[in-house]
Amino acid sequence: MGKHALLSASSSHRWISCPPSARLGTTYEDKGSGYAAEGTDAHALCEYKLRFALGKDMSAADIREHLDYYSDEMEDCAGGYAAYIIELVETAKQTCSDPQVLIEQKLDFSKYVEDGFGTGDCVVIADGTLHIVDYKHGQGVLVEAADNPQMKLYALGALELFDGIYDIDTVSMTIYQPRRDNVSTHTVFKESLYQWAEEVLKPAAELAFAGGGEYQCGEWCQFCKAKYDCRKRAETNMELACHDFKRPPLLEDDEIESILGKIDALVSWASDIKDYTLQAALSGKKWQGWKLVEGRSNRKYVSEEAVAQTVTTAGYDPYEHKVMGITTMEKTLGKAKFSELLGGLVEKPQGKPTLVPEGDKRPAIHTAADDFADQENL
Repeated sequence: MGKHALLSASSSHRWISCPPSARLGTTYEDKGSGYAAEGTDAHALCEYKLRFALGKDMSAADIREHLDYYSDEMEDCAGGYAAYIIELVETAKQTCSDPQVLIEQKLDFSKYVEDGFGTGDCVVIADGTLHIVDYKHGQGVLVEAADNPQMKLYALGALELFDGIYDIDTVSMTIYQPRRDNVSTHTVFKESLYQWAEEVLKPAAELAFAGGGEYQCGEWCQFCKAKYDCRKRAETNMELACHDFKRPPLLEDDEIESILGKIDALVSWASDIKDYTLQAALSGKKWQGWKLVEGRSNRKYVSEEAVAQTVTTAGYDPYEHKVMGITTMEKTLGKAKFSELLGGLVEKPQGKPTLVPEGDKRPAIHTAADDFADQENL
């Protein structure tokens, strides 16, 4: 098992926003998950395909048979990642004769963070611009490169190695997240990174390493090991839960807007509490006023094969016949064949309207009231 940094780059958004959470998290067991294991396999395949594409380690054994979560989708994702890096390198060669490509490079940012280090998926160094690329296999949370502290830490670690060797002016940070069709790039001047490191990163890291600072709640809580029983998170959400919810017409607009901004966090927290208490009860904990019962269940066949044989013998057709769903069909045919055969037979209907914060990248839609107002202004 490799060493894990207390103040890791991957958890930096949390410990910068809530410094004491770093030490608090060490009191919990690291259980891991299937999603994390799948991500590890995906990163291994990305590394293998990129090294092969760059002509490095050509004699290395094919790792696919050793990956527990290998799939055609993972193959496509890793292939796209390798192709993206190759294109990046070719572009860098236009302005630099000898760009360097580092794969799974250990990056040390302990100048700003005590014992701080991490691993960069890919670093491309050339005169003018330093490129940091991080592969994300997850499809649940969309990850943006802009103002991403993990990427900034990797950039600081890479600058520590190469700023004196190459004439670097800017740093380009890219999140490659293929299962969300997301390639997010953010470019900054290196001086702004150094300023952030001194003014924001260093003070927060000193507090976090010492276990000091104030607890703060936010979207970073979803990845905190203490999210189930954190008192600060409970107090913050209970304040909203205790709100005097009168009929909506009696609430002022600013009250409703305040609730909208917090309701997702409240629902997430409530769900976490339910999961935590259930798992604790299954492990033997007794919650006063509560008991474990058997939930509702649906009937199921003991053996589908035996059912099919019995019904067929009786003269009936036991099978449902329907066209595969789009995702299953695309995996069956492959993306290229799917596009060739069915590209003209697939449409994407307009999505159901939903309220999101103004910072969301999707464009606002026009309502009937907006159209009516536009007509009045003509």
